[in-house]
Amino acid sequence: MLLKLLLLDVVIMLICWLIVTYNSRAGLVDVAWSFCITLNVIIAAFLLNTAPIAVRIFIGLASSIWFLRLTSHLVRRYWHETEEDRRYANMRRAMGQFKHLGFLSFFMFQAGLALLFSYPMLSLLSSPATQWNEWTNWALVVAIIIMLLAFIGESTADQQLYHFKQNPDHHGQTMDQGLWKYSRHPNYFFEWLHWFAYPILGLAAGLYLLWIYPLLMWAFLYYITGIPFSEQQALRHRGQNYRDYQQRTSMFIPWQPKE
Repeated sequence: MLLKLLLLDVVIMLICWLIVTYNSRAGLVDVAWSFCITLNVIIAAFLLNTAPIAVRIFIGLASSIWFLRLTSHLVRRYWHETEEDRRYANMRRAMGQFKHLGFLSFFMFQAGLALLFSYPMLSLLSSPATQWNEWTNWALVVAIIIMLLAFIGESTADQQLYHFKQNPDHHGQTMDQGLWKYSRHPNYFFEWLHWFAYPILGLAAGLYLLWIYPLLMWAFLYYITGIPFSEQQALRHRGQNYRDYQQRTSMFIPWQPKE
């Protein structure tokens, strides 16, 4: 199953790389990454029938809906971009004449990451019913609550930012309304929160290794691909306006802003 899903992810990424080679807009990789996880979850939920039915329904519906929403949000963002995402534009300049090979390697790496971040759902779906203990229903309830809170929070934050950016009067200004009043990155916070649903559910099946995923996602968002780049870009384009926002607003966990 894992090898077949990896091959599927590689094919999707290869097609997207060919498109990017033509249109020079590598932000498509974000869409492809989320879409690969969506397909991995849906396929596994249909083909793997060893886990309890309630677990299969939860993972099949909740996780696929989560990543479908994320995919649709990324498609909308990509569609409305007038130029290449600055992260990938910088990569393109840095790779110079080797940009096509460089992006091919990057897209293949993302195929591997898609399978890596599909593993929590795949491991839960493939755990036999005899492995689950008497706490399964309670763990399922907690996982559902976490997933709902995360879904409402991230979709709300994304919509608020999208509508803010659509108003030309807000050009050069910092979004500091709604959830963005309490966190500079509420979308990242709720994305991180969502990853707690799987290890909590995994406690009922003895899948303790899944606790690495909230830590892994936090490391990616906090130190690698998320917050550092977003903050650098915001400071570069909005200057003192964003510095003032940094001074009064929590970076990650939503909190009451400073006076």
